[in-house]
Amino acid sequence: VMENSSRELMFVLHGLSETRTNKYIYFAFGLVVYIVTLLVNLTLIIAIILDKTLHEPMYLFICNLYVNGICGASAFYPKILADLFSDLHVISYTGCLAQIYIISCYIFCEITCLTVMAYDRYVAICRPLEYYTIMNKQKVMKLLIFMWFFSVLETSVGIVLTARLPLCGNDIDKIYCSNWEVVKLSCTDMTVNSIYGYLTFYHVCQAAFIFVSYIRIIRASLRSKTERVKFMQTCLPHLITLINFTISVLFDVLYARYGRSLGLQALRNILGMEFLVVPPLLNPIIYGLKMTQIRHRFAQRILGYIWLCYSNVAV
Repeated sequence: VMENSSRELMFVLHGLSETRTNKYIYFAFGLVVYIVTLLVNLTLIIAIILDKTLHEPMYLFICNLYVNGICGASAFYPKILADLFSDLHVISYTGCLAQIYIISCYIFCEITCLTVMAYDRYVAICRPLEYYTIMNKQKVMKLLIFMWFFSVLETSVGIVLTARLPLCGNDIDKIYCSNWEVVKLSCTDMTVNSIYGYLTFYHVCQAAFIFVSYIRIIRASLRSKTERVKFMQTCLPHLITLINFTISVLFDVLYARYGRSLGLQALRNILGMEFLVVPPLLNPIIYGLKMTQIRHRFAQRILGYIWLCYSNVAV
């Protein structure tokens, strides 16, 4: 039995064993994607915060999605970029739990935020006259607090259940730490952890709720051209994000539990990190740059930066 101490226990990550020959290419590509992800998300967050005309429920929820995307990306990129320049891919026990905590919180908050956004779009399109009565400032604030509080609480329960386990190994067959990979190293019965894992599948019900909401939204959108345009601008990007995120997370969870014997490490790496790489980069594009108001503010902000830089150089 190993001591669960950051000084004595180091986990070995085995997922990068097939990337040694092209590690400089992967590093350069990963670094560029991470920097672009941070810059685009931060710029849009600042644009929404500073522009009072964007202080609408939909844009505040989108802003929350950007903040969450930065958290998820920052839990993944720095470690994997460092590992690409190291022959030994290790992470401390404390570091592993911290990475699990942030990534799990990111996943829970993302799906909860997408659910709240589906409800917001349902009210906006199906009950437009009551929209500002239902989605008032107090309710929006409560929903934002709920997203983070519930995600943090759910993640904390999982981490506590994992941290109590004595471990009999330190090999993780993945490019980053995940809760189930650590639980599988336990020397004792892990029934409680397994039950917790199955209980988190209720998030599938959230996805089902979103799809039901969109069936109603689509029906309402068919009534007029204006509603169809509103659906294409605000709802279709949300649906694309949901499908992409749900499929990639489900694959990663199901593969971790039932597919280890199948091999296919390269495929698992791609699909296992897809929900950490694509949504934080794609969300600003399909939400921020597809929605007219945010796109205009984004363009104004970029032009302002360029003009400021030009003025400083000229001086």
